[in-house]
Amino acid sequence: MDRKINKPPKRKTKVQKSPLPTGEIERSEMRSRDRLKIPPEAGVRGQPRIKSEKVSIKPKRTRPSWDEYFMNIAELAATRSTCLRRQVGSVIVKDKKILATGYNGAPSGLKHCLDIGCLRDKLGIPSGERHELCRATHAEQNAIVQAALFGVSIRNSTLYSTTQPCILCTKLIINAGIKKIVIKDSYPDKMSREMLKEAGVEIQVFKSYVVKRLKS
Repeated sequence: MDRKINKPPKRKTKVQKSPLPTGEIERSEMRSRDRLKIPPEAGVRGQPRIKSEKVSIKPKRTRPSWDEYFMNIAELAATRSTCLRRQVGSVIVKDKKILATGYNGAPSGLKHCLDIGCLRDKLGIPSGERHELCRATHAEQNAIVQAALFGVSIRNSTLYSTTQPCILCTKLIINAGIKKIVIKDSYPDKMSREMLKEAGVEIQVFKSYVVKRLKS
């Protein structure tokens, strides 16, 4: 007779539930990782960790317009001025290329007003009058002279100036063939505007990154 072999009963293994919630378990494991110096790439519970790449969003860089660009250069030229009353800078441009620059100051080799004082202040001459009683050469004049010294034609060009040209500079601008001027600040010289208008020279005012046509 075959004997029946009685197999021992299978033991049921009880899974001990952790008294801690799932989130606390993960935090506990992370603290254990720090103590054991486990690299973060190993992940939690043996699962590989997905690396997150930091994406840096750079603000869009805005380029200055051509008028802003050339007027900024005129303002930079003005920082070289030696006039005690008004610092002016000018840039002559054609086809978006700089031909000459200038700023107001005493002629080459002569003492500057910064060193010996302002003659117009000593004589009490108001702004916009008696231009001949001044040691300085104006910024527009110096820019035109620089072009002449190096044989650069400025016909049909544009002049950027931080201040409206006076009557003396206006005469040179007209005869030099400059067809357009862009100015930032006004100047008390009505005759200058009248002559520019009569000669057909276009005048524009540069304000707050916007170039506006000057009303004559």
